[in-house]
Amino acid sequence: MEDTRRKKKRGDRRDGVLLRDLDPLHAFVPYLYPNRADNEAFISERIPLDKINEYLAEKNKDNPEEPYKFFHVLIAAIVKTITLRPKMNRFIQGYRMYQRNDLTLAFVVKKKFSDNGSEALAYIKFDEDSTIETVKEKVYAEINECRSEKIDNSTAGMDTLSRLPRFILRIVMWILHKLDFYGRAPYDLVKTDPNYATCFVTNLGSIKLKSGYHHLSNWGTNSIFVVVGEKKLSPFYDEKGNVTMKETIDLGLTLDERLADGYYYSKTVKLVKYLLENPHLLELPACEEVDYEQRK
Repeated sequence: MEDTRRKKKRGDRRDGVLLRDLDPLHAFVPYLYPNRADNEAFISERIPLDKINEYLAEKNKDNPEEPYKFFHVLIAAIVKTITLRPKMNRFIQGYRMYQRNDLTLAFVVKKKFSDNGSEALAYIKFDEDSTIETVKEKVYAEINECRSEKIDNSTAGMDTLSRLPRFILRIVMWILHKLDFYGRAPYDLVKTDPNYATCFVTNLGSIKLKSGYHHLSNWGTNSIFVVVGEKKLSPFYDEKGNVTMKETIDLGLTLDERLADGYYYSKTVKLVKYLLENPHLLELPACEEVDYEQRK
């Protein structure tokens, strides 16, 4: 993982280090295409679950209280992939590209599965020593906190601002967007805003919906959005044309295409799939390399 822990220089942000040695194409593209939502690349992948199911069954046979789930495997795979593929932890704001100081993931937690159930915003920081065990512990802790009576600061901030008269709120939001452009948005307002996370994950499978495309936002710095679909049976064909039905899950990945080239993205997706096909590798620290180029 690239070392961004150094003395802050002019041009750096609170949440990222200005990249000063970019090639001309990546330095110029933000001026040519300034909006993140106009630069989305969408990738859809279908993941067989047989290896993951075997892994979860083994991990959970003596762990009935807080079992490992597919969501923990996915989060651990994303954390390890971004750690080993650091360009995925970049963002563009104010026409400039930055390397993030932290690796953060966010997701929405439904406090109660009902039409009137409120939602809370989960925001978790991970480091290069993260494993699937630490991922599980952090995810459970965050979900439990979100389902308590505590209100996250992003929701509290939106509640306060939404009470303002419309014309005043429009002025306030114009100011906030300008501050966001320069990386000066109030920290207490955005410190757990999912739109400032490295990766935003939504688990539509938990509410029985299919995977699909989800847009990025021009607010904040989030440049990766992952949509998890519902589990289903899908056909797989061997070299002789014989078909086997396997349980699968679909993933939809929306990326800011300005961060890297197609080759880098291709290898990144390849690594995610390899980790999901070999979940035992997620027990290693996120920073430990894996030979995902060696296909079995």
